[in-house]
Amino acid sequence: MAQTKFSEQERDVVYRVIHARRDMRHFVGGEVEDKVLSRILKAAHAAPSVGYMQPWRFVRITKSDLRESLVTLVEAEKQRTSDDMDERKAEFMRLKIEGIRDCAELIAVILAPDDGTVFGRRTMPEEMALCSVSCAIENMWLAARSENLGMGWVSFFKPADVAVLLGCPDGAKPIALLCLGPVKEFYDKPMLETEGWREREPMNVVLAEDCYPA
Repeated sequence: MAQTKFSEQERDVVYRVIHARRDMRHFVGGEVEDKVLSRILKAAHAAPSVGYMQPWRFVRITKSDLRESLVTLVEAEKQRTSDDMDERKAEFMRLKIEGIRDCAELIAVILAPDDGTVFGRRTMPEEMALCSVSCAIENMWLAARSENLGMGWVSFFKPADVAVLLGCPDGAKPIALLCLGPVKEFYDKPMLETEGWREREPMNVVLAEDCYPA
């Protein structure tokens, strides 16, 4: 029989995990046990999706040369990103933006080709598919944190380039390279906040009633 209610203690653990989640960039190698990785991927696959379309696909990167090819793409995009910056270019280049070489597991997340689902997405077809995949990624993030593993989302790449490397079919779009594995410690606050890049907005900036926040 499905459990319909959670205890106060269980509820508090959920909120604790949510607020302890971090986008991690510093990893210490090691490994992720198969049973743990399976639990994390099952959590991803349990995510909600618009029209129950389940548009996520996951590719576990196990070949070292393929991982290195992805590093090359990410480093090239980092340079292009810095070229588009002005006074913060040097500051950006000092940031550690990914841990692809150091993480125990590297998982590519791909938006599957459109399967024609109309239910719930007629007016926003790609947006709702992307939202669904993002829910799967967030499930992975929370599951990883509950397993005391770090996870970081790398988006510095051109989707078409990663699609070629991974042999994706037409219409498939890689949207994330997820670094997963043991870390020495979790950041007290989001790294970009600690580094002074941005601050978390106060709730009154993002929340309003009956109209867009002023």
